[in-house]
Amino acid sequence: MKLYSYFRSSAAYRVRIALNLKSIDHELAIVNLLKSEQLGEEYLAANPQGLLPALETDDGVLAQSLAILEWLDETYPQSPLITGSAWQKAQIRNLSFAIACDIHPVNNLRVLKYLSNELGVDDEAKNKWYRHWIEVGFEKIELMLKENDDYCFGNQLTLADICLVPQVFNAIRFNVDMSAYPKIAAIYEHCNKLAAFNAAAPQNQPDAN
Repeated sequence: MKLYSYFRSSAAYRVRIALNLKSIDHELAIVNLLKSEQLGEEYLAANPQGLLPALETDDGVLAQSLAILEWLDETYPQSPLITGSAWQKAQIRNLSFAIACDIHPVNNLRVLKYLSNELGVDDEAKNKWYRHWIEVGFEKIELMLKENDDYCFGNQLTLADICLVPQVFNAIRFNVDMSAYPKIAAIYEHCNKLAAFNAAAPQNQPDAN
């Protein structure tokens, strides 16, 4: 199994965490987003969407991180990411989608490049844009979480945590004041004590240097 990845891709970060949690043997294929390698002929042949990540499996190549994560969960049931009753599973997806579908898309690299290159937005305004959408999303997510839980849903690590941690990493990178979101910050700190999360962290990737 091969994961096409870039160290600061939030979506690839999610999949790296899941592969580690489930102890799935895999290799990394580095695609440098800053050099636009995702738009190169070789990568587009594997993933016509031209986005990261993509997971090469025996059945073919699967793109979109949430689709990959659900496929991994169904194919490799160890350390399940979506568990419980139908209602509980829906709640896990609800929080996961609030991060992956509402916060992340407006702040990904291609949007930031468009703001800079096409609309002429300077770095200060671009960073303000980035922080605004994280803060709007985090305000709502903070309200959805319970006090003193190790993870987004009690003591059970789920898909929601896998989506949350990369988003918090980005928030910190763009100087979002995490003291405003103590429950989110506590979950982030707790998750990063786990080997699977630590090994998946951007700073620990082979292309980080």
